[in-house]
Amino acid sequence: MGVTRLKRKDRRNKTVSRVEVQFLKLGRNIELGSKSKMSDKDQISKNNAVLDQLSKSAN
Repeated sequence: MGVTRLKRKDRRNKTVSRVEVQFLKLGRNIELGSKSKMSDKDQISKNNAVLDQLSKSAN
């Protein structure tokens, strides 16, 4: 049986899904008190703080 090439759309979907999974893994492996705890100077932490403030003020 010959090797079949993926069509362009399928190649793109494969790549996008792999990148999405990697992104989700990176975002979810932060545990309280672990070595991977983000510092307060990290941009993601700053963004989360701003989003928390906005959601409190919206309620």
